[in-house]
Amino acid sequence: MQLFLLPPPGSRQTTAVNPLRIRRATVDDLPALRSLWTTAGLPADELEARLTEFQVVEAHGQFAGALGVQIVRQHARLHSEDYPDYAVADAARELFWERIQKLAANHGVFRLWTQETSPFWPHWGFQPPNTEILERLPDEWKTLEGRWLTLELKNEAAITSALENQFAGFMQAEKDQTAHVAAQARKLRTLITVAGFGVALICFAILVWVLMHRGVPHLMPPP
Repeated sequence: MQLFLLPPPGSRQTTAVNPLRIRRATVDDLPALRSLWTTAGLPADELEARLTEFQVVEAHGQFAGALGVQIVRQHARLHSEDYPDYAVADAARELFWERIQKLAANHGVFRLWTQETSPFWPHWGFQPPNTEILERLPDEWKTLEGRWLTLELKNEAAITSALENQFAGFMQAEKDQTAHVAAQARKLRTLITVAGFGVALICFAILVWVLMHRGVPHLMPPP
């Protein structure tokens, strides 16, 4: 079951009152992104190679910040969030959050992870994971240093159980189908065997009849 996250009480609707716009990063954003990453001390060369992970916020048509969304299987990691001017950060995060939820739904993401330190993310439900949940962190991210926050979007246990039940039902159906085909094959073999014996008996009877009548002279009147 998907968890629908509603704006908390008192949250403002930024999309209607501010000029910000969220879009996917393109190669045209690289100069601004590299400048942003370098200033923040982030690995610019590594992040440039992963340009398609980034969402960009524009203010009045100008580059105003970026956030990375890395997806690994059913998990997504929010990373490398930064702005040239943090005055737009809160409004931008609300728009980013809307985009993140759409991306998660489109890619079948069960759980979000982040090491971002802004209070915005706990405000939207991100919490430190316990030991059991932390074990679900994808191996690709386990070497990253920092404090993790996570948010479950879909009930992983329920979905996994449903998939297992569905697979078990599929396997049972396959077994039943295989057993049915095997039974049909046995019936066919039995029919072929019976038919073979029948043909053999007929052939044997014909052979006996021929042998019995070969030595009997034809009773024909003399010419």
